[in-house]
Amino acid sequence: MLKILSSCLLALIFAALSGCTRTEQERSGSQISADTTRPSQILRIGLVPEQNIFKQMERYDLLVQYLSKKTGVNVQFKILLRYGNIIDNFVSEGLDGAFFGSFTYALAHEKMGVRVVVRPEHPDGRSTYYGMIIVRKDSGIRTIGDMRGKRFAFVDKATTAGYVLPYAYFRRHGVDYRTYLRESYFAGTHEHVITDVLDRKADIGAVKNTVFALLASKNRRIAQELQMLERSPEVPENALAFRKDLDPKIVNAITTALLTMDHDVAGKDLLREFGARRFIVTTDDDYLPVYQYAQQAGISLLTYDYMND
Repeated sequence: MLKILSSCLLALIFAALSGCTRTEQERSGSQISADTTRPSQILRIGLVPEQNIFKQMERYDLLVQYLSKKTGVNVQFKILLRYGNIIDNFVSEGLDGAFFGSFTYALAHEKMGVRVVVRPEHPDGRSTYYGMIIVRKDSGIRTIGDMRGKRFAFVDKATTAGYVLPYAYFRRHGVDYRTYLRESYFAGTHEHVITDVLDRKADIGAVKNTVFALLASKNRRIAQELQMLERSPEVPENALAFRKDLDPKIVNAITTALLTMDHDVAGKDLLREFGARRFIVTTDDDYLPVYQYAQQAGISLLTYDYMND
């Protein structure tokens, strides 16, 4: 409950700060380097909550400014409180696009027909991630049998790494986690799951490897005290997709700006801050592993209830 209240408070603060930032940008005006849109055009893009709100805001703020300047479109990012909100709020919040996680993209594509265009490539050349089931090394948990009666931290029902992976894992072993475990809960972000397992608030957790690696690079305890028991297939990194009826000129302008970032000095500097080498073309075909994994887990994307219990 405290985490939910904290997330809501942070969201309100972020909304206020974002409003102030937009006002300053509007006063100063934006340079238009593309004639595809009017300066008054607003493009609203949603973000899934991988980490806490302020870290997300810091990572994407410079990207907002860069895209607005390059395209003449007033780009605005909206960080949502949970993964499933991307789908629920796509229409209610008037979103034009979103940086979808792999499973939220698959859901949104099936339910709303969104079209994926690009995703970041990491400095090491990877543009995918995988899910991990993690435990403390001193927990004594090594098998499905050891998990009986334990406490499991999921991220959100609308995530590949943070829910579909353990769901498929338990199903493969003929186990209903709701009765097999002593308790399970949704922590909301990958970061929260990692810290909960590290601090013994949960016995087991499910997260994505890229967030695990990022946090481990800043906190030695994570690599020293936690270990992986199971992993999912490789799936596409969070990718930008747009609603199917968005003006193609706007889609092309934003897509071109992202795909050519690594060709100019300002773009390269921003990519370094963003933690990427470049953005690469992405299509629905790249999500075949996600569709197959969902099918193996017995999940129908059209009817799947992605709201947390």
